[in-house]
Amino acid sequence: MKRREALKNLGLATGFFVATPTIVSLLQSCTSDIKTWTPDFLTSEQGVVLTNLVDIILPKTEGLPSATELNVPQFIDNYINKIMDDEDQEKIKTGFNNIIAVLKPNTDDNINKVTQEDYKALLDKYMLVKGEVDEEREANPDLETTKAEFLNNLKWMTINSYVTTEQIGENVLVYDPVPSQYYCGDLQELTGGKSYSL
Repeated sequence: MKRREALKNLGLATGFFVATPTIVSLLQSCTSDIKTWTPDFLTSEQGVVLTNLVDIILPKTEGLPSATELNVPQFIDNYINKIMDDEDQEKIKTGFNNIIAVLKPNTDDNINKVTQEDYKALLDKYMLVKGEVDEEREANPDLETTKAEFLNNLKWMTINSYVTTEQIGENVLVYDPVPSQYYCGDLQELTGGKSYSL
């Protein structure tokens, strides 16, 4: 089995993000400044879109850093580049190109001129909640990935990357590096309502 396939199976077993040591080390290796970051897999235009979308999905709040402050875009690009197979990589490229076509219908426009309101409108229009109908899927059942499916997958990757970071795992969630006990009870009583990081 190829190394990439093995890592992918470890990291995304049956659709769930598993924080294996390899995945965590991949995440922790992402330390570049977002202003000077150049994507390894995505185009620079796709990197700009990814950076803006992850910060809308997980913005900075009073007590928490934004997704870009924790290098989530770099991790997602690195994960796509090093772990996803060629078929999944092509789906990602197609998904980003479809989103970019919505954000800037004129291909000659500069992606840096797309506003936060444009990104929010994109998410409001295409990111579906449970029970909502994906009109693009209904109109074309054979379509590989709809804009809604792509954005929901991106949201899922963003959230899982974020909570797997060292800062969130150790400083925000309840961290027990060597779990030696099984706790049973109300999460509010046990941890003040915080989830365990591992």
